[in-house]
Amino acid sequence: MKIKDAIEILRPVNCLMGSLTVIIGLLNTRTGILYDKLAINILLGVITYIFIAGSGMVINDIYDIEIDKINRPTRPIPRGSITLYQAKLLFIVYIVIGLIVSIVNSMIFFLGILNIVLAAFFGFIGWLYAKWGKRSGFLGNIIVSISFSIGLVYGAVLNSSIIPLYIYYFFLTSFFLLLSREVIKGCEDIEGDKLQGVKTLAIKLGVKKSKLLSMTFALLAILFFILTYFTPIINPLFFLISMIFGLIDVSYIILLMLKKEQVKTDFKRISLFLKIGAFLGLAAFLFASL
Repeated sequence: MKIKDAIEILRPVNCLMGSLTVIIGLLNTRTGILYDKLAINILLGVITYIFIAGSGMVINDIYDIEIDKINRPTRPIPRGSITLYQAKLLFIVYIVIGLIVSIVNSMIFFLGILNIVLAAFFGFIGWLYAKWGKRSGFLGNIIVSISFSIGLVYGAVLNSSIIPLYIYYFFLTSFFLLLSREVIKGCEDIEGDKLQGVKTLAIKLGVKKSKLLSMTFALLAILFFILTYFTPIINPLFFLISMIFGLIDVSYIILLMLKKEQVKTDFKRISLFLKIGAFLGLAAFLFASL
């Protein structure tokens, strides 16, 4: 196993993008925090997120080895660059590093155990998703949505155990929008999921009801997105300006969902715009901290 293989299996781009949520959580709760503490929290918080998220990527590849031999033969395990034993070892090493860094962070600034509990929970749901959640359908959708959004809360906790209301709104906006996308992806991939035995909402309830649920989740995301403006965020003007773009995107998505007859390409388009909406939301949260 080469170092580049150990890095590749982490899916570093995904981990780095996810770690942005930690930075957003930290920057939005930086009032009264010394620059040195903020800088250290950003560094250690990002490292914690990357390694724990990376451990989830590794355990996912371990459980998906047979599927990846067919669908993703160029991944490190199926192509033989990393053995199954080495992958299991990497999973342990990565999650331990993430937890140790969170403990060190807590010890430096006397944070207590809340950040450590959150880090351990993040690692646990990564394993849960790989082992059981992915094929369970809706529970897997919930886990994915939590996994990406939890960094917002984790970052805030590093600055203070008293979490502002708007951080919860950040989390709920991200969570519901990603959940909406996960449900739509189930509609898009319904044929393949049937063959693999994945119990998505689209298979259990049908595409029509699943689309309705997805729309409900998107509307809830809009609700919490708007409510954020009425909380004491650092820069309400910048947030309002950037929020408009996110609202336009999600409103367009809802209009797409209202179409009576939809095919796979329609769901693919909705999924893409939901992804864009999630990044526009993160951008708005970032601008709120400037």
